[in-house]
Amino acid sequence: MANGPLFDPKAAGRKLRVAAFMSGSGTNITTLLELNSPDFEVAFIFSDTATDKCRGLDIARRFDLPYFAYDTRRFHEVRGLKRTVRTQEGMSARRAYDQVAAKLIQAFEVDFIALGGYMSFLTLTGAVNVHPADLSLVGEDGSRTFVGDDAVYDAILAGQSEIRSSTLFTDLGVDSGPLLMVSDALTVELPAPLAELKADPERLRQVADDNQERLKRAGDWVVFPKTIELIAQGRLGVNSDNLVTLDGVPHPAGVRPSDL
Repeated sequence: MANGPLFDPKAAGRKLRVAAFMSGSGTNITTLLELNSPDFEVAFIFSDTATDKCRGLDIARRFDLPYFAYDTRRFHEVRGLKRTVRTQEGMSARRAYDQVAAKLIQAFEVDFIALGGYMSFLTLTGAVNVHPADLSLVGEDGSRTFVGDDAVYDAILAGQSEIRSSTLFTDLGVDSGPLLMVSDALTVELPAPLAELKADPERLRQVADDNQERLKRAGDWVVFPKTIELIAQGRLGVNSDNLVTLDGVPHPAGVRPSDL
C-alpha cells in the first residue's frame, strides 16, 4: 500500500462510505451504526445468510438501510460445489459468489467494507475485519500466534492470562493482513485451574465462549467502530512496509486506545 491516509476526507470532499457485511447476530455492525459518527455513513448491509439465523434485516429496518442477502450455502448447493477455498475450483466459486457484492459496492460507491462477524471467506479488497485476539503476538517463525475461528480457545489453552481484539485489513490469508488496531487487555476468567479445564474439553469450550462474549464488549465493540472512524477522519494509513500509521507515525504493534 502507498504511504498516506487510507481515506482523505478533504480530497474526497465527502464522508467515507462503508458497506457492512455480517452473517449472524450483527452486534459489531449494530455497534458501528450506534456510533452515529459524522465522519462516515453505512451505505447498505450485506449478508451471506438468507435465513432467520441472521439479524441483518432487523438491523437494516432499525437504521433505515438497504439490505441484501445472498445465501452462500445455497449458491454452492445448486452448483454442486463444496464450500472450500482450499482448491482452485473452490476459490473460483468464491470469486464468482463475491461478484454480487462487488456490483453492489460499485453501485453504492462504497470506499471500504466493514466485516462485522462475516463468516465467509472474502476475495474482495478494501475490507476491515475484527478478530478476537491480539494479532501483534507472533511465534518464533514470525507468524501470528492466535488466528482462525478458535483464537480465544487457543489463547486460553496456551495459558494466556489476557486477551485482546484486533482490527486488520483482510487479504487472501487467514487473519494475515495489515494490523490496524489492538484493544486494551481483558483478563481471562477461569472458574477452575486450567489443568482441570483441559481434562474437560466441553467445559473448556464453554469457558472460551464465555470469555469471547466478554471480549466482544471490551474489545470488538471498541476497536471496530473506532478503526472505521479513524479511517474516515483521514488519520489511519498503511505504509509500504504494511505497517499501520496514525497521523503519519508507524505503529508496528497496532494502534492502541491509549495512542488516541
